[in-house]
Amino acid sequence: MASKFGLAGGIPERRVRPIWDAIDSRQFKIALRQSTALLAKFPNSPYALALKALVLERMGKFDEALSVCLNAKELLYKNEANLMDDLTLSTLQIVFQRLNHLDLATACYEHSCGKFPNNLELMMGLFNCYVREYSFVKQQQTAIKMYKLVGEERFLLWAVCSIQLQVLCDNGGEKLLLLAEGLLKKHIASHSLHDPEALTVYISILEQQAKYGNALEMLSGELGSLLMIEVDKLRVQGRLLSRQGDYTAAAKIYQKNLELSPDDCECFLHYLGCLLEDDSSWCNGANSDPIHPAKVVDCKFSHLTDEMFDSRILDASTFVQKLQAETSNNLLRGPYLANLEIERRKLLYGKKNDEELMEALLQYFLRFGHLACFTSDVEKFLLVLPLDKKTELLEKLTKSSSSLSTVPIQVLGQCITLWKIQELIGNMYKLPICELEYTALQMTEMYCKNLPLSKDLDAQESMHGEELLSTACNVLVQLFWRTRNFGYFLEAIMMLEFGLNIRRYAWQYKILLVHLYSHLGIISLAYDRYKALDVKNILMETVLHHIFPQLLVSPLWVDLNNLLKDYLKFMDEHLRESADLTFLAYRHRNYSKVIEFVQFKERLQCSNQYLVARVESSILQLKQNANDIEEEESVLERMKCGIHFVELSNEIGSKSLTFNEDWQSRPWWTPIPEKNYLLGPFEGISYCPKDNLMEQRETNVRKVIEKKSLLPRMIYLSIHSASASIKENFQSNGSLSDPKVSGELKYLLDCYAKMLGFPLSDAIEVVVGVSSGLKSSGAFGANMVDWLNFAVFLNAWNLNSHEVEQPDVNGCGSFSWNIVNSLLKNCILEKVRSMESLICSPPDDLPVLVNMVTEPLAWHTLVMQSCVRSSVPSGKKKKKSGPADPSVSPVCHAIRYSIQSTRGILEDVAKWLGHHINKSEDENLDIIFSSLETNGQDEGPGQVFQALGTYISTINETELGVRTSQALKSWSPIDVARKLVSGQRVVLSEFLQICQSKIKSLQAIQQQMAQV
Repeated sequence: MASKFGLAGGIPERRVRPIWDAIDSRQFKIALRQSTALLAKFPNSPYALALKALVLERMGKFDEALSVCLNAKELLYKNEANLMDDLTLSTLQIVFQRLNHLDLATACYEHSCGKFPNNLELMMGLFNCYVREYSFVKQQQTAIKMYKLVGEERFLLWAVCSIQLQVLCDNGGEKLLLLAEGLLKKHIASHSLHDPEALTVYISILEQQAKYGNALEMLSGELGSLLMIEVDKLRVQGRLLSRQGDYTAAAKIYQKNLELSPDDCECFLHYLGCLLEDDSSWCNGANSDPIHPAKVVDCKFSHLTDEMFDSRILDASTFVQKLQAETSNNLLRGPYLANLEIERRKLLYGKKNDEELMEALLQYFLRFGHLACFTSDVEKFLLVLPLDKKTELLEKLTKSSSSLSTVPIQVLGQCITLWKIQELIGNMYKLPICELEYTALQMTEMYCKNLPLSKDLDAQESMHGEELLSTACNVLVQLFWRTRNFGYFLEAIMMLEFGLNIRRYAWQYKILLVHLYSHLGIISLAYDRYKALDVKNILMETVLHHIFPQLLVSPLWVDLNNLLKDYLKFMDEHLRESADLTFLAYRHRNYSKVIEFVQFKERLQCSNQYLVARVESSILQLKQNANDIEEEESVLERMKCGIHFVELSNEIGSKSLTFNEDWQSRPWWTPIPEKNYLLGPFEGISYCPKDNLMEQRETNVRKVIEKKSLLPRMIYLSIHSASASIKENFQSNGSLSDPKVSGELKYLLDCYAKMLGFPLSDAIEVVVGVSSGLKSSGAFGANMVDWLNFAVFLNAWNLNSHEVEQPDVNGCGSFSWNIVNSLLKNCILEKVRSMESLICSPPDDLPVLVNMVTEPLAWHTLVMQSCVRSSVPSGKKKKKSGPADPSVSPVCHAIRYSIQSTRGILEDVAKWLGHHINKSEDENLDIIFSSLETNGQDEGPGQVFQALGTYISTINETELGVRTSQALKSWSPIDVARKLVSGQRVVLSEFLQICQSKIKSLQAIQQQMAQV
């Protein structure tokens, strides 16, 4: 803001500077005092008002800030001289933007530009407003006006860039590109071009129209000299030639490029594609996902004869050998990866050159096998080999490793590579259990043995051999899956906690622990490890998936609320302020970044995770306030009674969703949140291509959003339907008659039933069958919570419509009340009985139990509260005598019975929770350590754990250094075990607190019903 100091609205700089200094140093009280004094001195200054509004907004006084801004806007409109003051306008723009009233800032600039159409500063401010609104057409129009006014190249490019954004983001037609091309041609004819970015923009405009020849002509002419870096120029030339179909010329260009930059692997793929007349790399590049790029490029060979293919592959091989010979830098991997790609293409063509590819892989291992990137480098080449050849290759690599480098760090790297290759091809998990145990033990001992290599590294640097513990963890989890022996699982936790004690910045260990603790149901510890990752800014979007799904079904509402609040705050602020980066890119003439920033913003805006978080944040508020119907109705009112969520549910099928999660960081046993191999029988896999699950992931997310989005509205309608069943009619938001409530609720029930895979009548039959015992709860499948929600809303609707009725055979009132009471009791207590010892067996039923209590049971309680509130009108006392109203007695009896039944369910759950919470710590510790005892045997779990203990007892402080030695001495397995026990107690205690609050609420309802 310093550049804007000076006279603004007639105010001297010396009076304004202290206010900006106070704002910049976040001393808002001082700034407010100073701005108030300034306003007293200059009461008719819009700038003084704008400054005060800015201070008020920063202090969180949004209503006051908006009021002051509107006053400033009114003063601006009254005095035309003020309209030329860009400083006042830009200050108002900042405040209006932060108050989500950017349209008012735009209106100010539009009014000013209307009064002073030739003022360039005002027009730039207006352009900035349109950038913030993502109004590409108006951006274009304003930029053209500025270009006509001063004739500067940058304003023309602002207009052209705005046209490109219309084409890319608003599906603008080909005529727009012709307009952009015409504007640039006209400017070049009279002024030429002077900015490299301008040439890049022009080429992209031509390329989008498939005018490759024109673009090449431009590049080879005088304007081509604007691209100063030869490699960049060659890359563009090669791309244009190949897209034009001139593969021979393109191959020559790419060959020149590779001679200048031999480590450019992508360039080699394009070179080879041109030689083989294969445009796959271009097609994949155009449609690729920047977040999840394809690991393997498809190939097309059908149009080539054998002679043509052999000749061109020979040319490529000769060129690659030349590159290898001329490369003096031994660290360059590009020429050697190129050789592997050639052998892969030959194999895919049908040359049966398995041996040649294996030999090339062996040579690559001899040169680069010690590098951490080796496995990811060769993954796509291993995929084309049959399983027997992969096994043979692994044997060759293992034999060759013994004759390689004797440098300890390189030897360690080669050993890690061999284990990772074994893991990748799936051989490791075909080994007998005893060999797998020995492998995990070997990895752990090697990690400990090589700790001295990291003695002089900084505490935040990755250690040599850090991956060993991650790989050993994968082996131990595989052993747990195969044997169901919980000791292996505990060993994995102990080993990773041991590694974290030595290197607390090892993010791989933290992520593995997040998922290990989550599998045990100890979400409090999982969340602690997630927080230790210190995830900030855009990483929240890519890393949140590690903990978000688990927290959603946990009783840790405070943690979930904090997570959602932080994530939504980041996303909302980024989406609101991302235009700042876009306008900055315009000002710095970096037009490729303009497009990148806008497309990135659109990608974030369509994030599936962002949409789920918005829906779940609202449902969490409903869960937290379900014990008090008055609070619940306030929450629903703020949500506009759930109407916009119903609209979202209707639109989600056609809505574009993006998936920005970093799936590669997830452990093998849970490649996506919906999949956990450990919950099912052993399948004999160790490597699962995550790409194959993405379609399933997208389908699941759409279904979840579609169902969850209906809940707020259905809760709202259920409350009013229940109330209307007691009263004859009621008023809400003007007038909402009983038929409308009943009709809309029936329609939403029908939609909900279809999402469960049934027509409404069939869905009713299912819940009736399960509640009566004719069908088992297995009929609900994995959607038990959704079915119970359906039953609760069905009852609320039926109270008013009476369409689902049967004789009252047990004297408990309405049939639909009985359905809900029976379902909740049977399903919840069935889950309680299914969970025995929680500390030594993963309680996968606990999240379902938590969800049943916090969703369907909570919504059922709201229905009861609504009925009770309508049955006991305020201000009226209980009648002392007289016969009961025969029409009311059955309803009251049904409500009383439901309250009693629900309270009994919660008391049973609370009793079960109390039993596990009060279990002695020593008893739980005994269970943990007994599962790690080897009892003198060389098989079974406990060997890795014992090896760690042995190593700690024999450490040499001189070899390891002070920091590592102290970390080893401070590690305590008892502390880890105690943390497991206390972490589980935290989760159960939070759940118990939820149950007790609901019991207390039901007691209050029972007291109210006593007045009826």
